[in-house]
Amino acid sequence: MRKLLIANRGEIAVRIIRTARDMGLETVVVVSEPDRDSMAAGAADESVLVGPAPATASYLNHDAVLRAALDSGCDAVHPGYGFLSENAAFARKVVDAGLTWVGPDPSAIELMGNKSRARAAAQDAGVPILRGTDGPLEPGDDALALAWDIGFPLVVKASAGGGGRGIRFVNHDSELLASIETARGEAASVFGDGAVYLERFVELARHVEVQILGDGERYIHLGDRDCSMQRRSQKVLEEAPAPNLPHHVRDVIRESSVELARRCGYRGAGTVEFLYDPVREEAAFIEMNTRLQVEHPITEEITGVDIVREQLRVAAGEGLSLTQDDVVFSGHAIELRLNAEDPHKNFFPSPGTITRLEWPTGEGIRVDTGVGEGSVVAPFYDSMLAKLIVHADTREEAIARLLAALEHTHVEGIATTMPFHKLLLSRPEFAAVEHHTKFIETTDGILEAL
Repeated sequence: MRKLLIANRGEIAVRIIRTARDMGLETVVVVSEPDRDSMAAGAADESVLVGPAPATASYLNHDAVLRAALDSGCDAVHPGYGFLSENAAFARKVVDAGLTWVGPDPSAIELMGNKSRARAAAQDAGVPILRGTDGPLEPGDDALALAWDIGFPLVVKASAGGGGRGIRFVNHDSELLASIETARGEAASVFGDGAVYLERFVELARHVEVQILGDGERYIHLGDRDCSMQRRSQKVLEEAPAPNLPHHVRDVIRESSVELARRCGYRGAGTVEFLYDPVREEAAFIEMNTRLQVEHPITEEITGVDIVREQLRVAAGEGLSLTQDDVVFSGHAIELRLNAEDPHKNFFPSPGTITRLEWPTGEGIRVDTGVGEGSVVAPFYDSMLAKLIVHADTREEAIARLLAALEHTHVEGIATTMPFHKLLLSRPEFAAVEHHTKFIETTDGILEAL
């Protein structure tokens, strides 16, 4: 591997470039027309225009991205997260073109991309799962009878879903059939696959996940994370390790996640996600993400492992650089996603030019970003400007450090979610680990306090 194409944009493109350069690799980044002068374009050795602003015509354009890799002499493609990162068809095109795909085999992406098949694979590997249907609902199935067997409340989930799409929560049997049809329609529209299945809903659940690495022969975990603070099923802030998790639960999710990776012959970085029921002290499989996660920095901070470096090593055929015994956990890390949205106006997007920008510095503070002062935040893509990450000896110290870091963060010219993060980090429920995935939507007065 000598020259790497990064099929992404923003902070993750900049972050991948940093490690690739440290490893002596040349880097090429694809850009759309609005991103010609982006930080990522300036950080890479080369940038290649792949199309106009709409992602479907640029970052999601298989042929344009692959042509950019071939024409620029790249021998490998790193997809980052989002866009084409979990697209098995694109991964196959990369491999068929004689290039190295920095990620798991396309067959693993396909398996884990179908939630009902992934659920079955997880069950076979001994990963705990929630009570639900065995595979997608078929035309002749008695959905009401199946639902009553599972119990209410429950969730209708798209088999090919992701990002909170194709999901409907059902509290009563009278809502079931309409919810199934709605979820099927959304799934067919967004994912091209209308298959859905039913699964028990865990009230007041926390979202925990395990970071795994594999090279086809060795499989390890880098511990767990908690991503429970969410707004409309989108993660807002994350921390590692997952706090207040009983030892027996932590051991089960870590060990079974490694076994799932082993059963799949997994290569690269992946994340196995779970819902944790604090009342029953039980965790159950949700899905496996076959890519780098947005929140990977907090795992890097508590382990000292560069996950992108391991991805590139595995893709190059060098194998993992460490064993499970080499992984040592230290302290606590928290990450927040700073978005160009106005929390005072129902989180309406806030595109524009950044006229002033100051990031915090100091011990235990890390900022991953794809913008600088003078950058234009376009309205066409995800609104995340940066990830603020802190690392400290304890969770309490990490919370205090992140609040202090926010006081030294200044962004002008656009609105950001900074006031929202200050509010969340100061909530007593967060300090006491009493928050859950629906905390923001169900807590009276939380948004009114902004």
